[in-house]
Amino acid sequence: MAALFVTTLCYGQINPYTRTLRGPKTIVRSGQFEKVDSAAVARRDSIRISRLADSLRTLPKDSLVVVSDSLRMALPDSLRNAIFNTKEVTSLRDSLAKADKARRRAERREGKEPFISDSMSLRKMSMVSAILPGFGQIYNKQYWKLPILYGTLGTSIGMWAHQQSKYKPLKNQFEALTDQGLKRTEEMNALQREMIKHNTLKQTFMFTTLASYIYFIGDAAVCYATNDVSQVSRATTLATICPGAGQIYNKSYWRVPLVVGGFATTIYCIDWNNRGYQRFKKAYRLRADYDTNPELYPNGSQDEFGGRYASSFLKNLRNSYRRNRDLCIILTAGIYILQIVDAHVDAHLRDYDISDDLSVDITPVIDYSYYPGMGNTATMGMNFCFKF
Repeated sequence: MAALFVTTLCYGQINPYTRTLRGPKTIVRSGQFEKVDSAAVARRDSIRISRLADSLRTLPKDSLVVVSDSLRMALPDSLRNAIFNTKEVTSLRDSLAKADKARRRAERREGKEPFISDSMSLRKMSMVSAILPGFGQIYNKQYWKLPILYGTLGTSIGMWAHQQSKYKPLKNQFEALTDQGLKRTEEMNALQREMIKHNTLKQTFMFTTLASYIYFIGDAAVCYATNDVSQVSRATTLATICPGAGQIYNKSYWRVPLVVGGFATTIYCIDWNNRGYQRFKKAYRLRADYDTNPELYPNGSQDEFGGRYASSFLKNLRNSYRRNRDLCIILTAGIYILQIVDAHVDAHLRDYDISDDLSVDITPVIDYSYYPGMGNTATMGMNFCFKF
């Protein structure tokens, strides 16, 4: 390695072409470097700035943006700030932007430009579809799906409201009967059966409404016609819309039961703890009311336990069920975020090379470059190859 380095260094000193690339020699007089003419440098920079500003005035908006972005990294910091932070360039950008907005408004009024832009991103289109159901189908020009969407949603919401109007009075009657006593009667049993029937139908129509709403948002994301949408963006969007959809899109089917099972388990725990919380909340309220006004209850406490448990014990049970319910809600939110992250990372790693052919190779290399007037000239160096 040392011999190769010395050979390369000596070749660079001897090669006449490398001498032409060197800067001029600095003349040193009296032990001091020659001072730079700052006035000449300022005049040269001002001329370059004025020429660039004149050329930028004749460019359209799109070309101005491209030129600006390319020149920002090519110029030194002093020239970059002086050119692109001047009032002339800023006012030129503002005037071009205002003119472009005015042109778009005029074309929209005349009907030449559609109201819905063709360059809307997948994420923005999905967000608008979540607020306005059917927007995604209109954006994708699949108008035949709109009657199915609105028909399903409208029918489900109407039937849910109808069952809710029947379930609410029955629930109030059942609550009034249980407040008077928990002795089972035929009237109470018939009322409870009717209440459970309407509650089941109400929950069924509510699930149908939610499923239809999520399905059509996901359908708009899947049918998004733009080809430049990355796999990662589409998988993340689908996972956000519906848990497990991102895993299906990534073809990681073995993860779908884990996601669905996790959500089913946590939702069941939320419902079970909420029912326990409502039960002991009512028992504690009746027991506390009896302890406060015992003269109003000659037959003892009206709670379902018949006064066998103290109000403090019922209060602790109520708080325990409420705490467990809240923890299950937080766990459900965590599973939802985790499956979104999983779909995002899995989409990134779909094309990642995980084979054993991962290596680093360092080899010497001799290349030949052609220079006018000198012909082919050898160039020696090191080749660093990293395979991944």
